[in-house]
Amino acid sequence: MTDVVAALDQGTQSTRCFLFDTAFQPVSSHNVQLQQIYPQPGWVEHDPMVIWMTAKQCLANALKEAEARIGPVIIRGLGLATQRETTVVWSKVTGQPLHNAIVWLDSRTSEICNRMEEELGDKDYFRPVTGLPINNYFSAFKFKWLYENCEAVRDAVDQDQAYFGTMDSWLIYQLTGALNGGIHVTDVSNAARTQLMDMNTCQWHEPFLHLFNMPTSALPRIVSNAEIYGYVANLYGPLKGIPISGCLGDQQAALLGHRCQAGMAKNTYGTGCFMLLNTGTQRLRSRHGLLTTVAYKLGPETPVMYALEGAVAVAGLGISWLAKNLGILESNTQAEEVASTVPDTGGVYFVPAFSGLLAPHWDDSARGVILGLTGFSTKAHVTRALLEAICFQTREVLDAMRQDAEIEGMPLLRVDGGATKSDLLMQIQADLLQLMVVRPMFQETTALGAALAAGLGAEVFTRELVFASASYNNIEFKPTITDTDADKRYARWSKAVARALDLADLSLD
Repeated sequence: MTDVVAALDQGTQSTRCFLFDTAFQPVSSHNVQLQQIYPQPGWVEHDPMVIWMTAKQCLANALKEAEARIGPVIIRGLGLATQRETTVVWSKVTGQPLHNAIVWLDSRTSEICNRMEEELGDKDYFRPVTGLPINNYFSAFKFKWLYENCEAVRDAVDQDQAYFGTMDSWLIYQLTGALNGGIHVTDVSNAARTQLMDMNTCQWHEPFLHLFNMPTSALPRIVSNAEIYGYVANLYGPLKGIPISGCLGDQQAALLGHRCQAGMAKNTYGTGCFMLLNTGTQRLRSRHGLLTTVAYKLGPETPVMYALEGAVAVAGLGISWLAKNLGILESNTQAEEVASTVPDTGGVYFVPAFSGLLAPHWDDSARGVILGLTGFSTKAHVTRALLEAICFQTREVLDAMRQDAEIEGMPLLRVDGGATKSDLLMQIQADLLQLMVVRPMFQETTALGAALAAGLGAEVFTRELVFASASYNNIEFKPTITDTDADKRYARWSKAVARALDLADLSLD
């Protein structure tokens, strides 16, 4: 028998499962793509039952593959990394969702956010307690929209028959048996993204609950990122009895997967782009448009590690948009090939603010623009401009992070995510940041982070072993242009951003 730890990585566009051995090496994996539901412009939903089915499928198939490759295995712990802020409400009576899940990048709650900002008198009303501004990004606003617009949700909430949760809560509830003993918990990193958790106490802040029509009875219990929450229920065959011993929001999982300790930063390039700087036990309030959030809490009795975060809504999603919506790419993987056919963007700048701009702007009214087009412009210039847009947005976030944390220099940026497979994108990023960009050979750091947390929670790994194992083969990208050139290009990008603001047609949103 080989001891392994399982990691279930439930993301925006897919669900994946990896099994890792006790040397942190992957032994098997399985992936299932996830269908996006777009009821209206700016709205994005997922079917929670489909997500649950993909999770079971990935776990079962990853286990089969491992046994086929290395023989019988014992799963010592299961860790989850989940898309954050995506919100689901389900029935305590039936165990079924009362509405599709509202995905983190959905913009339907803009009117609610504007109304609450006006009523409360300050966009940063919640920030001293929760670390978050008023914005449609966060889960509590999505719950409030469901309460106000979905009769089934409102009735269940009013009758004390509703559970609220993010994807971590939903999956753990299902894994532990749902109506047959299912556990209703959320980990501290996901709870930090709801707008309801007090960052000092890491508990729900009751004075805010009534603002969102949120009953205490609907809320999950907040737990650490590494402890045994429960066990996979008997009805799931060969998976039964596995301890569920780790859980993080996907970006915090990547931070742990990089073994980022205090003063270290990582950026994940997935559907969106997410940079986190571990600030240790110090909770910094951002003055430059970032979020104060939880990095991780690796056990019930361990201290909370905090982070500054800058979130960008459109990264890999922009590449998909070029392929699926405009048809100028045959597939996402063609972006680098097409962009490499030109030496630069030919003066084209692309601001992909499809549902507004997140950090550091927090402007729901922004919309996407492509500027600088001439008769010389081609699809290659537009594609390269989209790649540059990902990198410019990352620079905006890093500049804000440096100011908030008062960091004079940062030697490198650790990166991961599907888009980092593009050497061109990584080189552009190094050039525009004027920093070395470091990409690990094994890029699935989100899954690895979930596995590390699960191993810690199940006492398969020690903290010392986890953080001592951070040395692995990396690929490094160093700047090839000057500071002056990078600054000039960034200044022109900033002009393009200014022209993307306040363009939303509210009649369509």
